[in-house]
Amino acid sequence: MNCPFCRHEDSRVIDSRPTDEGTSIRRRRECTQCGSRFSTAETAVLSIIKRSGATEPFSREKVINGVRKACQNRPVDDDDLALLAQRVEEALRATGQAEIEAQEVGMAILSPLRELDEVAYLRYASVYRNFSSLEDFEGEIALLRALPFEKDVEEASQVASPQLK
Repeated sequence: MNCPFCRHEDSRVIDSRPTDEGTSIRRRRECTQCGSRFSTAETAVLSIIKRSGATEPFSREKVINGVRKACQNRPVDDDDLALLAQRVEEALRATGQAEIEAQEVGMAILSPLRELDEVAYLRYASVYRNFSSLEDFEGEIALLRALPFEKDVEEASQVASPQLK
């Protein structure tokens, strides 16, 4: 790492600490020539390959902006969207790949969005999967009803048989 003060090519690491929930590392360095100290941040780059073939770094903000449209007029706040974007990034990083197709990003959004709000999920899926008819919507709604999420099953069972304390 070049020293930002004297441009010497060598520095030594004094301290390293994980930041941003372990997704990056902050390093405190000291130049071996001038003795100045400076900090650096290292993150593993997650690149998205767009349909055009161009690549760009993963952006939680892009995920949030895309999902925000589907969540319009729904009881979903900015914290929910930030958590969803974090979950999507974690799922993509868990694949172990440094480059991911844009199509896979969209697929990674669907599951956490369904947990967050099924109407927003249906809106997003209709655009993402290019629904072209009423039958496409009906088929997806039938899947939503046939395959409820675990928390939906738990809530239904608690209502059906409330536990006595």
